[in-house]
Amino acid sequence: MPRNCRSTGPCVIIPAFVSLLGQRLLATIVALWVVAIAGSSVFAALLPNSTWVPLTALPNQPRSALFALAVDPANNQVVLAGDAQGSLLRSINGGIAWSVVRSGKSAIATIGFNPFTKGLVLAGTRGAGAVISRDAGATWSAARGLDGRVVRVFAFALSLIAAGTDRGVYLSSDGSTWTQSGLTNRNINALAAEAVHEPVRLVAGSDALASAGGLPLYQSLDAGVTWKQLTPAVSGSIAVKLATGPLPPKGNIRPLVMGTNTGLFASKDNGSTFAPLSGGGLLPTTDYTQVSFITNHFDRYYVASDGGGSGAGGLWRTNNAGQLFASLRPPEASVTALAVSNDEKPVLYVATFQPSTHVAKLWAYHDTGGTPHGPPITPSPVVSGVRTPAALAQTLLDELIQSGRLPYIALGLGALAVVLTAIAAHLRGRYR
Repeated sequence: MPRNCRSTGPCVIIPAFVSLLGQRLLATIVALWVVAIAGSSVFAALLPNSTWVPLTALPNQPRSALFALAVDPANNQVVLAGDAQGSLLRSINGGIAWSVVRSGKSAIATIGFNPFTKGLVLAGTRGAGAVISRDAGATWSAARGLDGRVVRVFAFALSLIAAGTDRGVYLSSDGSTWTQSGLTNRNINALAAEAVHEPVRLVAGSDALASAGGLPLYQSLDAGVTWKQLTPAVSGSIAVKLATGPLPPKGNIRPLVMGTNTGLFASKDNGSTFAPLSGGGLLPTTDYTQVSFITNHFDRYYVASDGGGSGAGGLWRTNNAGQLFASLRPPEASVTALAVSNDEKPVLYVATFQPSTHVAKLWAYHDTGGTPHGPPITPSPVVSGVRTPAALAQTLLDELIQSGRLPYIALGLGALAVVLTAIAAHLRGRYR
């Protein structure tokens, strides 16, 4: 009979298990499980469908809006963020954890992955040029030729990269070395490649001059060598965002969507004319700062607005080239940054901003086309005149459900239970 068993009582195997194998083994098992969950694609795979899930806040996030987010087209778990302090941060697990990969002194204005070169990503700053990474954001180096520039936007073609700056458009063949192209006296806020093959066609948007009137667009048909001004009939004084989609099944003209400081517009003729997509019972008449197409669908894309401080912001999706938009009901109306994964049913990484508290938050949303769900919007005590319930009033289960983390915790507990059951069964067999 084993030493730990009495002739008149049960065999005491659990204390023996703890004393023989020790608590270190149990701690190791739990630690390995946590690391496996955090370092794998489980998070994205288990994101609840069409549900807003809060992400971990950025380390040392300043009390200011976040304007730069990007997701790797080759891996929807690799996410980059740039803050107002000049830091670039990277997550390899869909926003569960963040690490600072580059520090700086100038705020990050934009981040863009090159969809034609795996791992190549650029970040533009507000006054310190741009930096480049060739390993999907793990390491960075300074780009030459953009020193001192405010770099607001990048556009990618097969053999060319363009950058919109406070002094016109700059061009590069590899992202490392840049030369000035044209429009040197214009502030370029928006930029897109309408044709990615040779000859590369570019369209750039700027601010309206008080003396000229009308919102100016500029088009180059020769990869930025020369530029011609377009004056489409659109409202607004600032071209905030330009985005082109994939080629439709018929024709050779890519859809072009433009957001201004007062509305959203679409063109089917390379920017010569635009049709309004906002106002008149469609989308709100507000600023539109984000436009992102879904994979290879010319008629499916997302648009977002921070509301310009008016409270009219939001995030919308269209599946029919702008004929109808559906709200995705973000937890906070002011959407300041948007990154869409390269999936048929994409994961959206979204930054929101609360003007009353100056707090930026990050969210993930797996858009499967269903009715949006998410954490409840808590009324502001200042606006509503009511008192917000204390955090202790919620049960732990309520908090887990609202945070969207319940499936991950359940999976982990289940896995841990299987491991412990196997160990216990082995020990029972050993002491029989």
